[in-house]
Amino acid sequence: MDQKDDRRTRKRLATRQSISDTATRLFLERGFDAVTIDDIAEAADVGRMTVFNHFPRKEDMFFDREEEIQQLAFDAVRKRGPAVSPIEATRLLAHDLVAQDHEFVMLSADTSWFIATAMASEALKARAREMRDDFTRGLAKVLAEAGGQPADDPTAHLAAGLVVATWNVAFAEAQKVFDRTRNAGKAKRCWLALIDRGSAGTTAALAGTAYA
Repeated sequence: MDQKDDRRTRKRLATRQSISDTATRLFLERGFDAVTIDDIAEAADVGRMTVFNHFPRKEDMFFDREEEIQQLAFDAVRKRGPAVSPIEATRLLAHDLVAQDHEFVMLSADTSWFIATAMASEALKARAREMRDDFTRGLAKVLAEAGGQPADDPTAHLAAGLVVATWNVAFAEAQKVFDRTRNAGKAKRCWLALIDRGSAGTTAALAGTAYA
């Protein structure tokens, strides 16, 4: 039974990845708004309902790694060292990702295309705002848990909002540096400098709380 379940899981994940890869290729070739669910299903050789079973909305295929990114932040807070504050844990995560040359901080022509495509679509911009708000709420709960506070602690929500804003601004500005210079190293240094500055400001704003 376990082996059968494992095979089903692998098959499900492989199908999801195939759909995602196909959608990305079509988005790149035609633009996000010009691609339909039927186009994706046909190109991936699956049924329309199979696509929806894996991705409730077309926008979710474009942002298919968002859950993984959020989980990295949640794990960084939950698994931080005893002397590390929750806010510091998010700052250290940024530095760790750069040190690992992690794909989530690969500033490149691909990320330039990704951002340009998102900014050109009202549907994608709306979905990005929804995901930002979902991430902020999720991070607030994780921070509150880490600080031994109630899940609806307003200070935890403030902390999460400041962290998410810092990361969003840092990534956007770093991408501008890459687009201007085509120098990934310089762009990443910009990203980390803004993460450090934003984290310092967040820590100062939350001094005396369970999060700093």
